Amino acid sequence: MDKKSYTPYMFIAPHLILFIVFFGIPAVFGIVVSFTKWNILGTPEWVGLKNYAEILSDSSSTFYTQFHIGIKNTLLFTLLSVPFCIIVPLLLACALNTKTKGQKIFQSIFYLPTLFSISSVILAWGFLFNKNFGPINKMLGNAINWGGIQPYTWIAIVIITVWWYIGGNMVIYQAALAGVPIDMYEAASLDGAGAITKFFKITLPSIKNQIAYTLVITTIAQLNIYGQPLMFSKGGPANSTSVLLMYIKQTAFGSGESIAGIASAMAVMLGLCIVFVASLQFYFLREKA
Repeated sequence: MDKKSYTPYMFIAPHLILFIVFFGIPAVFGIVVSFTKWNILGTPEWVGLKNYAEILSDSSSTFYTQFHIGIKNTLLFTLLSVPFCIIVPLLLACALNTKTKGQKIFQSIFYLPTLFSISSVILAWGFLFNKNFGPINKMLGNAINWGGIQPYTWIAIVIITVWWYIGGNMVIYQAALAGVPIDMYEAASLDGAGAITKFFKITLPSIKNQIAYTLVITTIAQLNIYGQPLMFSKGGPANSTSVLLMYIKQTAFGSGESIAGIASAMAVMLGLCIVFVASLQFYFLREKA
């Protein structure tokens, strides 16, 4: 093998090493731990499938209840947020696709949220949704307890999440729209096609791969939700926004004895859920032969 043949591997080596060290090894270690009884400090004790049986079938177990509440709330949030995280950026990208006055300013405004951490985003929106002096309640003329009453808590968390995701997905769609030949729209206009017809017949088919990509990565990200419900509602009211990652963290690193084996089993089940959902999406969105 000559020197040139090593060049591609040299470029990917740093990323591959980081991937193995910070993802591959911890992932394998977590799977192994899920088959043990371990408090992090002591020596792991092999228990086989006992942890999985406890969270999946032992209805008398606290961890069974936590796992099912957590996975239900995680899936509910994903179903509520993903459509808006796809549709809203897509519509904005289409609206800003034409050269208009102030186009760059609006693009910058919509992209700005992606530059902030989720902590700063929650702090800002926490003020806006404040029950007593928040601008949103003042505008509505009502003292809604956004962080303590359903369905308002989920509505607020979804709004915050969509706002945070708008810019990233919008940029992907705008880059794809920039590659669509303008003469396709001009020809459709000559044939009498309206804006809606052009959207469904030209725009969507032209960027279907980008839409499929953002759908998959956005779904994966939402299934890993943690910061929004933790900081905005602390999992309330009545655990209605307590998602699975919150229970995993609480079980592994919360107050009292750490039960890392149970937490790892929950994490493995969440990982399998993510793989299953992503695989379904790839199957239905794959290119037709």
